[in-house]
Amino acid sequence: MTPAQASGFAPLVRRALDEDAADKDVTTQATIGHSARVHADVRPRSGGVIAGLQIGVLAMKLVDARIEAEILDADGTFVDRGATVMRIDGPAGGILSAERVAMNFIGWLSGIATLTRRFVDAVRGLPVRIADTRKTTPGMRVFERYAVRAGGGFNHRFDLASAVLIKDNHLAAGMTAGQAVLLARSNAPAGTIIEVECEDLAAVSQAVDAGADAVLLDNMPLEQMKEAVQVAQGRAVIEASGGVTLENVRAIAVTGVEIISAGALTHGAPWLDVALDFAEVREHAR
Repeated sequence: MTPAQASGFAPLVRRALDEDAADKDVTTQATIGHSARVHADVRPRSGGVIAGLQIGVLAMKLVDARIEAEILDADGTFVDRGATVMRIDGPAGGILSAERVAMNFIGWLSGIATLTRRFVDAVRGLPVRIADTRKTTPGMRVFERYAVRAGGGFNHRFDLASAVLIKDNHLAAGMTAGQAVLLARSNAPAGTIIEVECEDLAAVSQAVDAGADAVLLDNMPLEQMKEAVQVAQGRAVIEASGGVTLENVRAIAVTGVEIISAGALTHGAPWLDVALDFAEVREHAR
């Protein structure tokens, strides 16, 4: 992510700073002199895939534009515990007021990137993509989707306008998978990707015969997944989802599916513990 790309996230980062009352940091205002400057290092306290460093820099600069940062590791890089990933220099007051929001963004996004990399590593060598889902933090999808990409994963449809995905509740009125695909094809804008969720092989066959672009196998047993791949015969992309874990993701990949989507990438990732440590303080106190 470049500084210019990060600037597009400014409204969301500003909202986080406002939530933390960064401009009314009574502790810093009461204890740190206006002329105090500091050099600080950002380091993870455990190994992981780093992500969101430019977002952290943006948070700092939105509080005080005089803060300077040197990023030492690009997003998507695996870093060891204690490695310095970024150096920060500037007014101590601004750095202190922005510190928690900046570290929150970096720790949150690095956690998603780290978990995504573990899934990607688990299927390495197989022709399959690991993708996220729409199970994201409300209002924060753009950040989480970016972190998935930093970890080596892929993004599913971004929102409800991006593609047709016919799920079980859409079929509850009694339509078959094939009928739903044909109806969607006649009503959706030209060129719209149409995917349908299938729970059995009969539905897979109907969907593919009706011209679905993709078929979603939801919580389907492994043996049935293999058969579904054979039924499709390359006429539609086959995606597996539901109950995907680090323990079973490779077995799912071996069935021949082309995409494995996992909501856990975004809603189940533990944060990476990232800290900002002062290395040098000049004119610290009032």
